[in-house]
Amino acid sequence: MNDLLLNIDAGSVNWARAQFALTAIYHWLFVPLTLGLAVIMGICETYWYRTRDTFWRDTAQFWQKLFGINFAMGVATGIILEFEFGTNWSNYSWFVGDIFGAPLAIEGIVAFFMESTFVAVMYFGWKKVSPGFHLASTWLTGLGATISAWWILVANAWMQHPVGCAFNPDTMRNEMVSFLDVALSPFAIGKFCHTVTSAWIIGAVFVMAVSCWYLMKHREIRLAKESIKIASVVGLTASLLAGLTGHISGQQVAKYQPMKLAAMEALYDGGTDQGLTVVAWVNPFSQPDYQASRPAPLKIDMPYALSIMATDDPHGYVPGINDLLNGYTTPDGHTELSVDEKIARGKKAVAALSEYRKAKKAGTDPALIDKLQATLQENMPYFGYGYVKDKHDIVPYVPINFWAFRIMVGMGCLFILYFAVMVVMSYKIPFVSIATRRLLATLGIIPETEADSGDIAHLPAWHYWIAIILVPLAYIASESGWLVAEFGRQPWTIQDMLPTWVAVSDINSSAVALTFFIFLILFTLMLAVEISILLKQIKKGPEYT
Repeated sequence: MNDLLLNIDAGSVNWARAQFALTAIYHWLFVPLTLGLAVIMGICETYWYRTRDTFWRDTAQFWQKLFGINFAMGVATGIILEFEFGTNWSNYSWFVGDIFGAPLAIEGIVAFFMESTFVAVMYFGWKKVSPGFHLASTWLTGLGATISAWWILVANAWMQHPVGCAFNPDTMRNEMVSFLDVALSPFAIGKFCHTVTSAWIIGAVFVMAVSCWYLMKHREIRLAKESIKIASVVGLTASLLAGLTGHISGQQVAKYQPMKLAAMEALYDGGTDQGLTVVAWVNPFSQPDYQASRPAPLKIDMPYALSIMATDDPHGYVPGINDLLNGYTTPDGHTELSVDEKIARGKKAVAALSEYRKAKKAGTDPALIDKLQATLQENMPYFGYGYVKDKHDIVPYVPINFWAFRIMVGMGCLFILYFAVMVVMSYKIPFVSIATRRLLATLGIIPETEADSGDIAHLPAWHYWIAIILVPLAYIASESGWLVAEFGRQPWTIQDMLPTWVAVSDINSSAVALTFFIFLILFTLMLAVEISILLKQIKKGPEYT
């Protein structure tokens, strides 16, 4: 690996990162809608199975049709994403392929085949298999997609918090020593729960938008009203769960990736009793060590909230960027090394590895080999720092992390409020619903004549437009979450183990740049095709039988 690094084109690092980011962003446009629609179409078919009302069968088939269009696009972009590990990130693939490849292999063999099998039954099995088996196939299709997400997120979580592995200096590879530690990592569980619940939000918002468009056009009234009932409950439940799982994920980030948390908060100098910044001006040009002398001109905090989020203690200690760079000691006596010290220990590990391999090849005295191996193992936790030249290189770009986190959280709060209002209005909850509508009428939001009607089909058009506008906002919130997750761990491909500039392939940057623009055009066309087909099917509406 060390010899290969001497020949790497520095430009290829940025192009490889850009290409992977492009593919991941486009891929994630399709995946959450697949996971979210799977729940709603499953509920609709369950109603049909229990009531034998053909309306529910037709409704389920309508949402399944939109699910299928999106599912196909997600598969296509996902395949390209996995191939990029081999083409652009071959050092990474060699270094941790034994570990990273395992969950992806399980995802392909088990989850993908599972969803591919049952999606065929779901689409072509109507009137060919029993209603019970068809219902099971519908739910298993969604379950397969969710299991697929699980294994992919296990792989991603391992990159954020590597566990269950040991480095073998003879093969220059990390090898898995505990599959359960990798598969059931608390980091993976938290990431999975937060990601899937956020996907359910997108599915619910999409169904609400389509249904509200029908109400605005005075079409498919029953389908729209019943779908809104289902989507509002799914959306509210998912929004609340996303908030809970987000809190859990935040605590894991505070424990295992404190620099990411500090960047999310633009927290340069930490301490106890830390407040959560609601809004502030973040200077993108300030250097970390000088930020303390240049306070933000605008900053509004929620007192103690950051300490609670990170430690469950309003007086808990949260380190800032400067603390993490220069080292710190917590009030309870825990000492964290400075980055300069970690770099020094990392260089010891890299040097010991190089000398170890030379000694093994030359057949040197076994005692020297054992000594070098001991030095390597002692400093291995800091191995990745051995490739870091300056301590400031490990600080993520603060403004992106700061604002992406606030967009995600702010939109999450908006969704809780929106879905709560829609649950109240669509289910005509006694007293609460009427009181809500009268308040809206008093404020001039709905006509006075509709204050007591309790019918969601009689609202002004702008109310339905809110649901439609929330679709792109939901995607922005979801993509912002991934920006925090991935930008926040920079410069690490694998936290503390492998920086990005060490993980890339030894290829010319022009080749990566060319494929970047090819993928950009291809993915944009695919997205345009999907939107066109979805809009065509939505305008066509359900086929009643």
